[in-house]
Amino acid sequence: MLRLLRKNLKQRPLPFTHVNLFSTSTPKPISKPSNSSDPKSFTVSYLRKSCGFSLESAVSAAQKLQIEPKHSPDSVLSLFKTHGLNQTQIRNIISKRPMLLLADLDGKIRPNLELLNSLGLSGTSLAQVILKEPTVLESDAKSVLECFRSHGFSEEEILTLTMKLPTLYTYDAEKKIKPKLEFLKSVGFSELDIARVLSSEPYILTRSLENQIIPSIEILRRLLGSEEDVVKVVKRCYRILEKPLDKLLEPNIDALSTNGVPQSLISKLLVIHPAVLLLSPYQVSEGIAFVKSLGFNPNSLKFLLAVRSVAGMSKALWEQKLETFRSCGMSKDDIDSAFKVQPMCMVVSVKKIQKMMNFYLSKVHLNPLAIRKNPKLLFYSLEKRVIPRCSVLQLLLSHDLIREDSNYFVHVIRMNEEAFKEKIISKYKDVVPDVIKAHKGMIEFEGFS
Repeated sequence: MLRLLRKNLKQRPLPFTHVNLFSTSTPKPISKPSNSSDPKSFTVSYLRKSCGFSLESAVSAAQKLQIEPKHSPDSVLSLFKTHGLNQTQIRNIISKRPMLLLADLDGKIRPNLELLNSLGLSGTSLAQVILKEPTVLESDAKSVLECFRSHGFSEEEILTLTMKLPTLYTYDAEKKIKPKLEFLKSVGFSELDIARVLSSEPYILTRSLENQIIPSIEILRRLLGSEEDVVKVVKRCYRILEKPLDKLLEPNIDALSTNGVPQSLISKLLVIHPAVLLLSPYQVSEGIAFVKSLGFNPNSLKFLLAVRSVAGMSKALWEQKLETFRSCGMSKDDIDSAFKVQPMCMVVSVKKIQKMMNFYLSKVHLNPLAIRKNPKLLFYSLEKRVIPRCSVLQLLLSHDLIREDSNYFVHVIRMNEEAFKEKIISKYKDVVPDVIKAHKGMIEFEGFS
């Protein structure tokens, strides 16, 4: 087949004019091929000369595409150029969807390109959207856009949604999108909630309303007993409307209940950390067994937080974090004790554990026992909270207004922002005005002696 096409292309001049993607001249219409000409040869030649296809790619595309005089492929290519698409982008788009060359230029492609432009898409961003879903240029995109706008989506949210999942523009807005928006509204989501959830996780709209979204909401209603809590859960974990809750959520809840966790605590976990209950039942069961082996009480919230920390982490990563703590002078008992005080301390990344521990040990001169008792110290931002507060303490020390006391330093670092301003900044700003600069990070912290 390839050999025959090569022979035809070499021996016969083509009776139509190709547009060159680099040319700025006005494209000429394709002239009618002679009766003796092979339409596939014309199509292959056009794709090669006008779109930059390889012979193999052109032959493959020609199996689905046949360019005839009534078509305006040059006009389609020129329209892409006027919207800022370069030769490579146009070739990639046509490669993915050759039939665009034959699509309705004025009825579909032009208005849909203008619609995407109106959202702020052009050049590279426009090409990215079209490459994700080329048929968006043949769709009734206007109806979908108007549906989102009429349901309170901002232009920024629509743009975000479009970049993530342009396939939505190929949907029937009245049948596939509007009913889902209306259902979520009936559950108790505000238009603002719906727009935020779906612009962040538009894949929810690809799920069946009857077979996925409604059953998921019904399961959450049954477990929580309150539509207000259902809304909270979905807003904390958008993916909960996409997952098979009967195979994940319900078995995990049963496992917790079987191991002595009261329903009230399970409901609380579902509201504050729903993602953990979407892990595989094997992961959750393994986490429960490990946490029980450390002596956690199933009647406490810490038990659930510990399961949340362990279940979503690989054994390799867990060991890496243990080794990081050990390298900073903490024993196994120290680490276990810190984990029991604040189970979420093991969620902190290895990099941050290393950075925070190094700072506390070398600059603040805390010992590992202080971290064992106060693992929450690992949660704070070093640059935005810890260092500025230590700079303030450094100034107060230099003026003999406080004494060097690691327990006091920990207390000050742990204060909430309002208390810190009231008890430290406001108290000393008249005596040492520079505490305001230090609090803003404008004075370097050199470390306590």
